[in-house]
Amino acid sequence: MMNLAGSKCLIIGGGPIAERKLRSLLQAGAEVTVVSPTFTTGILAMEPQPNVIVKRQTYDPSIWAAHGEARFVLVIAATNDARVNRQIAMDANGSGSLVNIVDQPELSSFILPSVVRRGKLVITVSTGGASPSAARKIAKELDNAYGDEYEIYLDFLTETRLLIQNHVKDKEARQQLFKEMLAWDLMRYIREGTFEAWKQQFTLALHHTVWMQPQVQGESELPSWSFINEIGQQRIGGGDE
Repeated sequence: MMNLAGSKCLIIGGGPIAERKLRSLLQAGAEVTVVSPTFTTGILAMEPQPNVIVKRQTYDPSIWAAHGEARFVLVIAATNDARVNRQIAMDANGSGSLVNIVDQPELSSFILPSVVRRGKLVITVSTGGASPSAARKIAKELDNAYGDEYEIYLDFLTETRLLIQNHVKDKEARQQLFKEMLAWDLMRYIREGTFEAWKQQFTLALHHTVWMQPQVQGESELPSWSFINEIGQQRIGGGDE
């Protein structure tokens, strides 16, 4: 995966495929220039965004010179003209940019996977250019399978992991705590709408454990989640390991 935050990207095309690619790049934090004589209403709706530049014109190689030293990191060609696509591939390669020609992997130097995002969770699907439609179908199935609850779940894991890293010095003890956290059936609480209440009880109990207190933790006080059952959390997987 590539960090595109703040990177300049170019899309040639104004149809539904170009719109999907634009949305994906914007989600990744890219600054995107879109070039086409016409655009979907979805692309036009995104035009006011500060990191979107819409150019109403046909593709012209002079667009590279117009950006001077600000090289496009990624270039996506989503036109229905094979000749134009080949020209774009040649120009992009000549400028040192990565290029993706939609439905023509042989002209591409990279392939954009279909992406499912849930906060910190990012799932990518690629068929290596064999069938973008199949990749989108699989991504849609994953989108239905992994709901917004995963964003809440991973945010909680991140917060708790940072607390453990700051208070537990022993690496093996930290790893054991991380492993046991994954056995908690938190999805049920999130889906039932009771997670925030459970989290408040968890946070209060956690901060009262002996091993969270400064300069108290020692060999006689091994970190554990012994208080979990006390706040009503049922472990899955059959108890302690």
